[in-house]
Amino acid sequence: MDTTTTARGAAPRLTQFAHGGGCACKIPAGELEAMVRGLVGVPSPELLVGLDDGDDAAAVRIDGGVAVLATADFFTPVVDDAYDWGRIAAANALSDVYAMGGRPVLAVNLLGWPRDVLPLELASEVLRGGLDVARQAQCPVAGGHSIDDPEPKYGMAVTGVADPDRLLRNDAAVAGLPISLTKPLGVGVLNNRHKATGEVFEEAVASMVALNDRACAAALEAGVRAATDVTGFGLLGHLYKMARASGVTAVVDAAAVPYIDGARQSLRDGFVPGGSRRNLDWVRPHLRASLDEEELVLLADAQTSGGLLVVGEVPGAPVVGEIVPRGEHVVEVR
Repeated sequence: MDTTTTARGAAPRLTQFAHGGGCACKIPAGELEAMVRGLVGVPSPELLVGLDDGDDAAAVRIDGGVAVLATADFFTPVVDDAYDWGRIAAANALSDVYAMGGRPVLAVNLLGWPRDVLPLELASEVLRGGLDVARQAQCPVAGGHSIDDPEPKYGMAVTGVADPDRLLRNDAAVAGLPISLTKPLGVGVLNNRHKATGEVFEEAVASMVALNDRACAAALEAGVRAATDVTGFGLLGHLYKMARASGVTAVVDAAAVPYIDGARQSLRDGFVPGGSRRNLDWVRPHLRASLDEEELVLLADAQTSGGLLVVGEVPGAPVVGEIVPRGEHVVEVR
């Protein structure tokens, strides 16, 4: 296995101050859906995307023919390096806007910090990482909110804009189109190994800090209408949500799915986040698969700041499956 380890000196290991890590610490999808079932907000004809299908951001039409996108995302440390954690969390929050076909225009920080346990200088490094990624996205960061928290948490609330007639949605997948994936999988098991051993996987970090802006632009240019990003519910979980909302079946070609180097070895060594197994258990009743359990766990691996899952072709991104008319199962893996 090709890994890169980096000495971090005497700095505290941030992952040791969190019960989970990254998007793997999300409330399980089934529990979340039960929690919000029946909750109805103020009805508005201008609300284009709300709670119904679990899209990546809310969308509302305002004067001037513009859709305003709103999202928030934060999580516990996924890596020990404070600056890298900030970059990853910011890229992950911005991704929700890109996954809807939008452009981020404003972000505010969300920070929870155990101020009596961890140095404030580390919090500054987290915020600096987030600011640097937002600057790369040409998105201003204007303040935010912080609390004294026994567990460190960081993320952003992001506002974006989009063409209301070109939104990328969960409920717009149609049969006959391919499925593309713009980043490899595997950061869940690699991050879990990092938390347990301190090994640093630079390829995983590079994947997580990479923005999905170019993938978004390419999808819009190709006329794509359905997309989501792959985060805490894994590829199978997010694909299930999309296919369910669209009334179709998603077929995954497992051999075509790319993985970060070291992910399979980390799986074999037992570094599987609990969230990944919960993802698979949630999708399993709606899944037909001819693969072994190990392969399915990787497909359900809880990702942090993953790529876009696009119904259509994106230049440079592998095609990992296709959308077909709804069959007996919502998701099939071959």
